[in-house]
Amino acid sequence: MVLYDDLPVYADVYELTKLLYVFTKDFSKEYKHSLGHDLRRDSARLSRSIYKINKSRDKAALLDEFLDDFELLKIEIRLSYDLHLLSNGKQAQLARLTDSVGRQITGWRNASSNARVSMVTAVESEQ
Repeated sequence: MVLYDDLPVYADVYELTKLLYVFTKDFSKEYKHSLGHDLRRDSARLSRSIYKINKSRDKAALLDEFLDDFELLKIEIRLSYDLHLLSNGKQAQLARLTDSVGRQITGWRNASSNARVSMVTAVESEQ
């Protein structure tokens, strides 16, 4: 099993978290402790999820949960941009990372689902 911190998706989630910490530092006081806090907390939660997914035998359910949490983070990022808390450049950096993370997690989920189907098929053919 690959260590979670060697996974490319973990590196992207970690970079996303770092950027959100840096970007939310400049949020106005009105948003720093509400939306900024939510962005930091939710992105850090995704890093922990990668660790849990990687060590789990049944990855599919955890990957689906990750994707739900990830979608909520993307909504928070979009809201930050719409409220003009993020510049176009910062939004573009975050969009590149969220796109990369989304593709990797979806691929991981599909591979896990295919592996589960293959295991079930193998067990049924033995019977």
